[in-house]
Amino acid sequence: MMKKSDLHVELLDTTRLNQLDSYIETIQDPVGSLINVLHRAQHIFGYIPRELQLYIARKLNIGAAKVNGVVSFYSYFSEEKTGKYLISVCMGTACYVKGAEEIVKTFLRELDVDKHEVTDDELFSVRDVRCVGACGLAPVVTVGEKVYGHVTPDDVAKIIKDFRGDKVC
Repeated sequence: MMKKSDLHVELLDTTRLNQLDSYIETIQDPVGSLINVLHRAQHIFGYIPRELQLYIARKLNIGAAKVNGVVSFYSYFSEEKTGKYLISVCMGTACYVKGAEEIVKTFLRELDVDKHEVTDDELFSVRDVRCVGACGLAPVVTVGEKVYGHVTPDDVAKIIKDFRGDKVC
């Protein structure tokens, strides 16, 4: 059995690993529930770095390649640290033709970051995703669980302000 101390990454603190372990212990078929385990890991840690993927693979007694394959396939999962609020701009066909690329550029400019970087205040990260399945609302932006439809570049500052609160954009 692998000990938590075997992991040499300070990001994987014992308290968070204990939370994940407790969750895994409640599942009857953890291997069959890999996506649920990964969702919980993402919720607890904020992202799923390679070291955590390896920990999950060992804990579930499955190959690390399988875990990484799931993490890298689904756009919900992130292997890199993100800001408290992850801004995802849909780049599916409907969103793209309705101006999603300009929306991404506007978010990056307003927040003064590049894609996948974290803002200095650690509040925001911006990424583009393949499709969020809301083509009728194109272009679509999600911030965490909140969905914004028919977004224009003019909406970007307000969306940021909604999550930043009273702080100046």
